[in-house]
Amino acid sequence: MIMQTERYERKPKMCKLNQKTVDDINAKDKRILVRCDFNVPMKDGVITDDNRITAAIPTIKKLINDGGKIILCSHMGKPKGKAVAELSLAPVAIRLSELLEQEVTFISDINVTGKRAKDAAAAMKPGDVILLENTRFRAEEEKNDPNFSKELADLCDIYVNDAFGTAHRAHCSTVGVAEYVEESAIGYLMKKELEYLGGAVEEPERPFVAILGGAKVAEKLGVISTLLEECDTLIIGGGMAYTFIKAQGHEVGKSLLDETKIEYCREMMEKAKKLGKELVLPVDTTVAEDFPSPIDAHIDIEYVDSHNIPRNRMGLDIGPKTMELFADAVKHAKTVLWNGPMGVFENPELSAGTLAVAKALTETDAITIVGGGDSVSAVKSLGYADKMSHVSTGGGASLEFLENRTLPGIEAVQTK
Repeated sequence: MIMQTERYERKPKMCKLNQKTVDDINAKDKRILVRCDFNVPMKDGVITDDNRITAAIPTIKKLINDGGKIILCSHMGKPKGKAVAELSLAPVAIRLSELLEQEVTFISDINVTGKRAKDAAAAMKPGDVILLENTRFRAEEEKNDPNFSKELADLCDIYVNDAFGTAHRAHCSTVGVAEYVEESAIGYLMKKELEYLGGAVEEPERPFVAILGGAKVAEKLGVISTLLEECDTLIIGGGMAYTFIKAQGHEVGKSLLDETKIEYCREMMEKAKKLGKELVLPVDTTVAEDFPSPIDAHIDIEYVDSHNIPRNRMGLDIGPKTMELFADAVKHAKTVLWNGPMGVFENPELSAGTLAVAKALTETDAITIVGGGDSVSAVKSLGYADKMSHVSTGGGASLEFLENRTLPGIEAVQTK
């Protein structure tokens, strides 16, 4: 058996995308615009989770050590084209300075690429790092407006995209700018995401088990179909499982149900049969009278058969038999991809299913990949994030990449 410390260093085979990386560019004396994902949670002007900032550090340090002049940019929140003080990136510059152990100059320019930004970029010396203001302070950003894209390109010689979490958005700072620079590449974080997510769907070590949870079937229509073609076993949990259970002809009580997707779920179950794939659904369910309010409030729960949920009860987590079933399904896997929690994990009474899946992933020798906002939040809050092979920084981006094998922000970067 592979020892734990060794298992976490395992990597899947590299996916077939062939974008240039920061290892392929000559950064010396060049101004390099790096699109990062600094969309971090803030409270009263204080960063409450700096994981996205720390994830960008390896690329930034590489470019500093290579003698580049690094111009960082990112969005934060949804200012809708207006300068919103609470969404300024100024606090990010402070945290970056601490992590890099050198000054990161924040350019307080609500125009993002105005005179202050141009003057600062022109005065840079090798190894300097500056951070531009929130790109979404400009209304043109989300419209992928050519003029703003050109303004960003005029600041630099080389463009690097290291923001996987926004690579599914065709915005000026993720796609448009790349059209107006002579050279572009992806950073180390983007490269790692492509290695793990791309490797999982293109050349996974088998058996390959995919686990999908979360609330809405509609959000994962394409991913369900794609994964059925690629994986050996597909496990469905979370709120989306009840539409599958209803499609089997069973009662789901007051559980979350998408009536418009029942036929689709039947089609997916039939597809699994035709392909000879195993599609695993919950056999028992944790139910309560109503959804907890507030979300972490104490509620009385009970366990019932998933095929016979009482009319006056709501399924809110998988049950203990299903926890064992799902854990057993990943026991001998070589690749496990997990997207979406098994229940309302924010509630102590309803977190057991998600906890059981997370624990099962730490006890397998498989390459374990966690993708998607809620499942990432779950493994972090439950203390298992550092025990996974890879925890994706992308929510919607992860889903879109798994479905389409590429993203606009990846396609925009030059190939080798």
